[in-house]
Amino acid sequence: MAPITRASYSACYSLTHRLVVYSVAGLATLCSPAAFADNEPAASGTSVSDTADLAAMPLEALMQVTVNTASRFDQSVTDAPAAVVVLTAEDIREFGWRTLADALASLPGLYVTNDRSYQYLGARGFQRPGDYNSRFLLLIDGIRTNDGVYGQAPIGSDFPLDMDLVKRIEYVPGPGSSMYGANALFGVINVITKSGSDLAGAEAAVAAGSFGEKKARASYGWHGAHGADILLSATAYGRNGEDLYYPEFDTPDQNHGVAHRLDYDRAQDFLARAAYGDFRFSFIYGNRTKGIPDAPYGAVFNAPFSVSDTHSYADLTYQHALSDGVMLASQLYWGRYDYRMPAIDGPAPYVVNIDGSHALWYGADVHATISSLAKHRIVVGADFARDARLNQYNYNVDPYSQMLDDHHSGNRAGVYVEDEITLPWNFTLNAGLRYDQQTSAGGNLSPRIGLIYKLTPRDTFKLLYGQAYRAPNAYEMYYAISGPDGQLGNRSLKAEHIATTELVYERALFTTARATLSLFQYDARDLISQTLDESSGLFIFRNVSRASARGAELAYEQRVAGARVRASYSYQIAHDSNTGASLQNSPRHLGKLNLAVPFFANALMTGLEVQCTSSRLAAAGDAGGFCLANLTLSSRRLVRGADLSFSIYNLTDKRYADPVGPGFTQETVAQQGRTFLFKAVYGF
Repeated sequence: MAPITRASYSACYSLTHRLVVYSVAGLATLCSPAAFADNEPAASGTSVSDTADLAAMPLEALMQVTVNTASRFDQSVTDAPAAVVVLTAEDIREFGWRTLADALASLPGLYVTNDRSYQYLGARGFQRPGDYNSRFLLLIDGIRTNDGVYGQAPIGSDFPLDMDLVKRIEYVPGPGSSMYGANALFGVINVITKSGSDLAGAEAAVAAGSFGEKKARASYGWHGAHGADILLSATAYGRNGEDLYYPEFDTPDQNHGVAHRLDYDRAQDFLARAAYGDFRFSFIYGNRTKGIPDAPYGAVFNAPFSVSDTHSYADLTYQHALSDGVMLASQLYWGRYDYRMPAIDGPAPYVVNIDGSHALWYGADVHATISSLAKHRIVVGADFARDARLNQYNYNVDPYSQMLDDHHSGNRAGVYVEDEITLPWNFTLNAGLRYDQQTSAGGNLSPRIGLIYKLTPRDTFKLLYGQAYRAPNAYEMYYAISGPDGQLGNRSLKAEHIATTELVYERALFTTARATLSLFQYDARDLISQTLDESSGLFIFRNVSRASARGAELAYEQRVAGARVRASYSYQIAHDSNTGASLQNSPRHLGKLNLAVPFFANALMTGLEVQCTSSRLAAAGDAGGFCLANLTLSSRRLVRGADLSFSIYNLTDKRYADPVGPGFTQETVAQQGRTFLFKAVYGF
């Protein structure tokens, strides 16, 4: 964020063939050289109380796991109007996921890029470098976390929650505005936190790894009568990082292209959660400071440059059964996001420039779930939110010069209804509709309809259609600054819209396996893109783009004798609808494998993860395809009361790069090589 400011394959084949050839026919094909050498332009409630039990369930039972995010009421995975995917605390532990981005990168159709400032999430061939994940809605325990200035969903080290405290992650792909309003174009992510009963005492964790990585956590959980429950946790994280070489800056006066001690990362997180009876209160705080080594936005190379993000959230939830067939749920919530980026800008004479923003919002949501009507389950609700502060600033320190001091506010209000109707002949109809009125986007209507057919107890078909929107954020509308890398505001921006059609087939195989096939097509219009204003030579955001895509996602999961395998392959073709050109940063092929195998009488668990991505277009040229492998060894029995793990990330030390957004000198930025992490968690 700154003036423009926020602005091999054979190895994969060998691994998958040796480890999962028995699990799904043709999986080796998805990692073949032909598949990846393509260089063409291309909810909060659950009936499962223990994630360990969930991880051990046979797949036939797993298809009946209760999820809440898709419809705001409890329903099985097969009944949900989407191809919902659930990740558990066991997945997080066994595969050594350190960030939310690590977990999401394992899901079908999703991919993550990193410009060494933030991590960005793409879905189904769409991910514009530098878009700050504003086309996904991120919830924590059902509470919106996207801020109003950038619409950002934090998924990297800026995610304000320790992954050790995540009980489960529910991902609902596709448009979700019919239930949640703005931002849910490509999916809704709901991170559900642990409660005091999940810890039942004190717990301490320490971790140490490559390049000075270290983490310490202290947590306490308690559970009593009448639903009384308390969880307190604090985490401190740090990483020195490594010296990085950038050939674009290889001159004697720029340290021969070496950024020295500028890739560091520091974070502090805090969680307080309490419940009693029908009430629940939670408070989340996270502060992250990340060094920026690649000198974007005209910054002086190898000079101090960092970005700080501070997230704070509080919510009070009340849920009560008014009668046997009517459940009332209400939420009061408050959020704050503060961003600050100091940089030394060139050319000479150099100046210290400070760019930043403050966002503050609060609101309420109330909805009722009505199940007393025969063959109907209805949700009707309303929410209102006040964006009390949408402030942005930019100034030079010495001599002092105010470049930007912008203050705005706004309102968001929505009403929604959804009905799940049980029809004859094993059909279910799920229909939802929401109307939103927003200061920056006017009125928007978001429908969703899903027809679900259970051909047999093991076979389920879903035909889904939905629309969603994203309102322009304050950065896109009001950020205006002069200079060679300046930007114009655009108050006439309107909302983006997407329409998605999807066919899903889910099949339970025997009692130990599950397969899902999704065929999708989407059309997005009025996409907000950063363009160059010819009259002024400055950048400006405009509604100029249309995009369309079609593709398929095949996912497979199996459990055999304590071992678990998850594999997926995604094929996606995404184009600019105006020009017909392939979208930037849009891989045509994605292949994923997660394999957990116990050894030595279940004393040791081995978690292997393989992710393959085909080539992607950058602003000029392309970023080549790659395969990554991560390996985690974990045990709960080597030391009594302790969980121990050792992880190797990028096992083969693969060299690869990700496309980056506007404002970078580079077209692509090299990613992390092989690293190690040792972790110990001890319960008292």
